[in-house]
Amino acid sequence: MTGELSPIDKAKFAAAKRATAFVESGMKVGLGTGSTAAWMVRCLGERVRDEGLRIKGVPTSTRTADLAREVGIEVISLDEARWLDLTIDGADEFDADLNLIKGGGGAHLQEKIVATASDRMIVIADPAKEVAHLGAFPLPVEVIPFGWKATRTLVEEALEGMDVLGRETALRMNGEAPFVTDEGNHILDLHLKRIGNPRQLSLVLNQIPGLVENGLFIDICDVVVIGHGDGRVEIRDITAGTFDEDRVAFADNDNLFSDI
Repeated sequence: MTGELSPIDKAKFAAAKRATAFVESGMKVGLGTGSTAAWMVRCLGERVRDEGLRIKGVPTSTRTADLAREVGIEVISLDEARWLDLTIDGADEFDADLNLIKGGGGAHLQEKIVATASDRMIVIADPAKEVAHLGAFPLPVEVIPFGWKATRTLVEEALEGMDVLGRETALRMNGEAPFVTDEGNHILDLHLKRIGNPRQLSLVLNQIPGLVENGLFIDICDVVVIGHGDGRVEIRDITAGTFDEDRVAFADNDNLFSDI
C-alpha cells in the first residue's frame, strides 16, 4: 500500500513514525493537528494496540481528538493533564532556529497553548517546510468575530512599521462563510512573503485588541524530525545542538494504510 502514497506522504509518514519513538509509557502527550500530525496519531495508535503503550493524549483540535479516540488513544483535556511530557506537531514553516509558522489548519491557538505546557515540543515535517526566512506561508492570526474588520485595520497599520515584504491581509473563508475555529473565532491570513524579525512581529501583533493569538512559534520547538520520501529521517535537537540521521522502513502490510 505504501507504493500508492506520494513521496510527500511517505516523507510525512517517515517523520511521524520516527517521532513516536520519543514517546514512552506513562507519558502525557500533546497531539498536534494537520496532515503530518494525523500520521503521528495513527502511529501512536498502532503502538498502543501492538505494544501496549500506555499514554494519555491531549489533542489540539476536535479533529485530532476524534482520530485519537478512533485509534485507541486515551484522550484527556489539558486541564486534566495540567502539564505534558512532550508535544508532537507539524509546522507550515520552520527556520534554522526552529522558529515556526503554524495555523494552516486553523488550530494554532490550542496548538500553542499545548506546546508551551510541555517539557518538549517535537515538530515533524517534510523537507519543503524548511525555509531560510519565515513568511512565504501566510501567517495566520486568530481574531474574535466582534469588530474583526476594525482588528484587521489595526493589524494592517501595525504591519506598516514591520520588517516584512508584503502586507496583504485576507479573512480565511470556508466556502461562502468565514472559517470558524474550535474557539468560535475567525482567522486573518497575513501574506507577508518574508518576515525579517519574527520575534518583534509576534510581540506587536499580540498587543492588538481583538487579536487572540498569532501563528509564530518563537523559542518553543526543541526538536525537528524531517522525513524524506525514501524513508530517511533527520533529527535536529536545537537544545542539545545535535544532528542525527535514521531510517524508517515502510511496511506494505501496515494497518496505517488500510484506509488510504
